[in-house]
Amino acid sequence: MRILIDINHPAHVHYFRNFARIMREKGHETLFVSRNKEMAQRLLTLYNIPYMDRGKGRNGRIGKFMYLIYADYQLYKISLAFNPDLYLNFLHPYPSQVATLLGKPSLVFSDTEHASLHHKLTVPFATKVYTPSCYKLDLGEKQVRFNSFMELSYLHPSYYTPDPSILELLKVQADEKYVIIRFVSWAAAHDFDHTGMSAENKLKAVRELSKLAKVFITSEGALPTKLEQYRISIPVDKMHDAIYYSSLVFGESATMASEAAVLGTPAIFMDNDGRGYTDEEERKYGLVFNFTESETDQQKAIAKAMSILKENNGRQKYKSLRNKLLENCIDTTQFMVNEVLSYQ
Repeated sequence: MRILIDINHPAHVHYFRNFARIMREKGHETLFVSRNKEMAQRLLTLYNIPYMDRGKGRNGRIGKFMYLIYADYQLYKISLAFNPDLYLNFLHPYPSQVATLLGKPSLVFSDTEHASLHHKLTVPFATKVYTPSCYKLDLGEKQVRFNSFMELSYLHPSYYTPDPSILELLKVQADEKYVIIRFVSWAAAHDFDHTGMSAENKLKAVRELSKLAKVFITSEGALPTKLEQYRISIPVDKMHDAIYYSSLVFGESATMASEAAVLGTPAIFMDNDGRGYTDEEERKYGLVFNFTESETDQQKAIAKAMSILKENNGRQKYKSLRNKLLENCIDTTQFMVNEVLSYQ
């Protein structure tokens, strides 16, 4: 089979890189096409995955509409040259629209319920849409639910082993507590009308958490001047190791909160829309704690973070909860492989 895998966000590289390796080992051919966004292409290069560039996206509603036309055209040209048998991607419209035009199957994964615009532009063109079983929306007859999380496509023990050398890079001791704080840019199409944490509460969170642990910040955008000294500086492929050994992940990224959960690290996640998967990781496993972006909830989130850091047996407790999660979930990558092979 010839499989075109389209990447629209850095996280998507992780979702599909193990799938692509397995398929190549089985004698199939894959082609990655990537939007030039943040670290997506850096990650592809890091993992020695050849790719074709379909250009930078644009911000704002008009800009994103113009990029839709541009990306469809670029993918159409690439498809004529590569002649894929099947398209695979995480929820965004371009591959499914081009696949429909060329009469090819398009398999789409999604775990983001509030990405309503992408749903409207993608689901009608997709052959199937795969979602975690905890997904809160009914997408109709095309939807296929699977009992796992997207993050287990790359952080499942079959693919990931933590490297303790990250502690040397971070200059922390083996028994020293540290926190990773994540701030996002809120520039994605599904993030319109979101504000995230206020600058005042970002400063407060760092100030309070610093009393109990060392603090590292990863941010998509600029930070208040007072917080730049906390910005983490490690190779991009070491972030999951940093999460694994941390005492807490705190912030605005659903993906990073879920990464923490499947690695057995507690996470605080703030977002007005929430996610079905972070809700389940709280309700069923007690690994994520969900809050809105309201002023009241921002204060509650900081307080909850402090209480987690004060726990004496936190590491043992949350790694044990992770084992329960792993026992209950399937290998997401192997599920992808089985589904794609059914189209041979």
